[in-house]
Amino acid sequence: MGTSGRRSSSDSMVDFRSEKPEDAILSMEAELSKIRNATKDIIRNNDQFRDLFAQYLEEKELKLDWSNIKPPKDGSIVPYDSISHHEEVNTAFLNKLAVLKLNGGLGTSMGCVGPKSAISVRNDATFLDLCVKQIEYLNREHDANVPLVLMNSFNTNDDTRKILRKYGTTNLEILTFNQSQYPRILKETLQPLPTDTAITSEWYPPGHGDLYRSLESSGMLRQLIEMVNYVAAFEGKEWMFVSNIDNLGAVVDLNILNYLCKERPDCEFVMEVTDKTRADVKGGTLIDYDGSLRLLEVAQVPKEHMEEFKSVHKFRVFNTNNLWINLPAIERLLKRGSLHMEIIENKKVLDDGRVVIQLEQAVGAAIKCFSNSLGINVPRSRFLPVKKTSDLMLVMSNLYRMKHGMLLMRPERHFGTVPLIKLGDNHFKKVKEFLRRFEDIPDILELDHLTVSGDVRFGNNVSLRGTVIIIANEGNRIDIPSGSILENKIVSGNLHILEH
Repeated sequence: MGTSGRRSSSDSMVDFRSEKPEDAILSMEAELSKIRNATKDIIRNNDQFRDLFAQYLEEKELKLDWSNIKPPKDGSIVPYDSISHHEEVNTAFLNKLAVLKLNGGLGTSMGCVGPKSAISVRNDATFLDLCVKQIEYLNREHDANVPLVLMNSFNTNDDTRKILRKYGTTNLEILTFNQSQYPRILKETLQPLPTDTAITSEWYPPGHGDLYRSLESSGMLRQLIEMVNYVAAFEGKEWMFVSNIDNLGAVVDLNILNYLCKERPDCEFVMEVTDKTRADVKGGTLIDYDGSLRLLEVAQVPKEHMEEFKSVHKFRVFNTNNLWINLPAIERLLKRGSLHMEIIENKKVLDDGRVVIQLEQAVGAAIKCFSNSLGINVPRSRFLPVKKTSDLMLVMSNLYRMKHGMLLMRPERHFGTVPLIKLGDNHFKKVKEFLRRFEDIPDILELDHLTVSGDVRFGNNVSLRGTVIIIANEGNRIDIPSGSILENKIVSGNLHILEH
């Protein structure tokens, strides 16, 4: 079998793991310089990657001292209810704000092609449609100028830019920039996997922690700080509200903005956290470590402490990744070289069996670098991510109504929480397959728990209440007839009703 110029892990007699860190860095630099067809952006990214690689080598043996991990100090996490709730909105505060959505992910895990933000989630509106509607309404209602900023990846940029053309007539400024494109590293030799830029799967976007360096290197950080609107008579953006584009609960909260601008002007970074449930045991949490407020991610937890980390008693909140970050503070820390985030080593196995490493960082890990950082314990409604089709079922259902692009839970739902829904991967994992199994989404206003496994299909006007478990045995099919009401029921075996 021909190699077509591809480099195997055995091509080099050098094992970077046995070298001194400085020699390994020089070797990495030499390999990166050989990458063919490198654009200016790739060359700039490779320079940044060299610094990340150097940090990885320097810190990879460092471990958190578990005995130093303590709950956050009093006052480090502020209850949302304690924040003043203003009915009137100060437009001057709004004009200091930019909204940034992390838009680097693809929809492949849900069986979709292209950016995840292009998946329809409600009434044919996509994640991106809802973001645009929200901010357009905010600006119109308060006569403000809040821009929408998208951080794309090389995986999503081209498609996103094409999609943005349809918003040409909206009264909203939409800005985009790309996060970095870094080479995957062969674990065996610590050499970069790619030899050219042709095979995109040999490269990766390095997680949302790349936000800070990409904001600066793209020029977007300076553009936002210098943004002037002569009509509204304001100068520059000071605050950036950052969130994942698939979190439909992450809308601009005017109470938090007022709190930061009016009551806590000394604070430079806010992380929204919410109470942990047993469904959130792997979410990052805030801790006190050596006197500073820090984010603890599951990847940093030693195996022997994993159960303790998952406990809802010791670690009671988790990070929603809704962040409020002061833009001049980002610029100051970058200029000083004092914006430090721990590196997460993400291992992947290629189709040919080789193991590669991706060096990633979490955007929230920078909380320790900013002055007077805070957590705000927000209602669960501000965390509504769509990661699986079970989440999609929730947001498409009658649990919610849509208003100006925002999903609001209906008052008829008498519980503050959403039902727990588990849909079997074999038949429901992909969006197309999921939609094919529902003539319409059932009424789940009174549902507590739903588990569906196997070849199951739902008719029209089905109502699910309490705990419902539907399991079709292998080779069997269950059709839930139109108009069915299932309350605290287990359905199993083979139920196939034909309409005459």
